[in-house]
Amino acid sequence: MPLPNPVKRSQLHHRSIQCEGFKREDGLWDIEAHLTDQRTYDCSYDPEHRGGLIQAGENVHNMQVRLTLDLDFIIHEAVAVSDETPFPICFQAAQVMPRLIGLRMGKGWLKAVRERISTQVSCTHLIDLLTPIANTAYQTMHSALEERAEQRKLADKNFTRNKLGILDTCIALASDGEVVKRQWPEFYTGAKHEGQI
Repeated sequence: MPLPNPVKRSQLHHRSIQCEGFKREDGLWDIEAHLTDQRTYDCSYDPEHRGGLIQAGENVHNMQVRLTLDLDFIIHEAVAVSDETPFPICFQAAQVMPRLIGLRMGKGWLKAVRERISTQVSCTHLIDLLTPIANTAYQTMHSALEERAEQRKLADKNFTRNKLGILDTCIALASDGEVVKRQWPEFYTGAKHEGQI
């Protein structure tokens, strides 16, 4: 369903953020974000701004970030490139992204990012990309996370069952019997011998 029709207007700015997630052959995950900003009019600036003029339709910003994660959301690699920026010095901000290696993406992680990459050496736009990257990471790895959770649940069940050491040692403690069904329903395997004496 589209948005309602707006009041007559003129477009001035277009920002595009594209995110993609990839599973790597080595078992890790690459999450990439690409940001571009364009304006529909010429922007005259001082000479520090890319020679004083960014023309309509040219990228004001064109930058990418890639984070490589494991299923625990630990960052193994972090790389960024800034192909087009307003100031020549902006390109240097991409070089500090490897400082994120070792951080765990999750609650409070953007605060940890700022502890490693201060505003004085970073780029607002590169840091802003970390939020959609986090969202994309979860969406990309969701099925693998669910599969791992099921495997752990089964492993924990088998571990606990073996730890108990009493299941299937007698008729009262048969895994398909009524005692186990009542006492340890998570280990109950069903009535294998239904109808037999």
